[in-house]
Amino acid sequence: MKVIVMGGTRGIGNAIANSLQQYGHQVISVGHHDVDTSDIGSVRQFIHNNPDTDILVLNTGGPPPKKYNDVTEQEWQKYHNQLFLSFVLILQSIKVNKGGYIFLISSSVVKEPNPNLAISSAYRAAFVEIFKLASRELATQNISCINIAPGLISTDRTLEIMKDMEADISSLPMGRMGRPSEIGDFVGAIVEKQIKYLSGVTVTFDGASSAHIF
Repeated sequence: MKVIVMGGTRGIGNAIANSLQQYGHQVISVGHHDVDTSDIGSVRQFIHNNPDTDILVLNTGGPPPKKYNDVTEQEWQKYHNQLFLSFVLILQSIKVNKGGYIFLISSSVVKEPNPNLAISSAYRAAFVEIFKLASRELATQNISCINIAPGLISTDRTLEIMKDMEADISSLPMGRMGRPSEIGDFVGAIVEKQIKYLSGVTVTFDGASSAHIF
């Protein structure tokens, strides 16, 4: 199957790309040099160059940690494009073939907003609403849509944020952050086992760190 993994050169995206490659899928790992999701012109060109796929992984880096009162108008505009509008355009325009999969890599903040991650909390949650609506329409084509909402996963960006916030990783329920490969293996297993009825859902991937139950 043909696979497009956005943000596929680092972190979680790279782990997903590696997992699907190991199962023999033809993977296109998309990096920032291929498309800048904060630039809608770049996004339109990317869509033109990649009109269809069997599996689409929507994934992008996150904004800096900020409380909502500290976010500038320019930052709201930039991340509106990067975290919301670009994904809407891609979801509308890149055809996913019948029987395919769309994975969204969002964040646990879509269920439990973090006051220090105001931009991510706002725009990721907004796109999850669109993704849910799309999942119902795409189900008629046997296309499964799964939103994976990671908590603290050991990526370069997360480690930087944890350092800035002076967070104590040992206080997490499992005493550690998650590994990107755990999400990669999860996605690979869903595709390999052809699990289709798991669709339109948000799977929180946070090692029991969150307080919510849904």
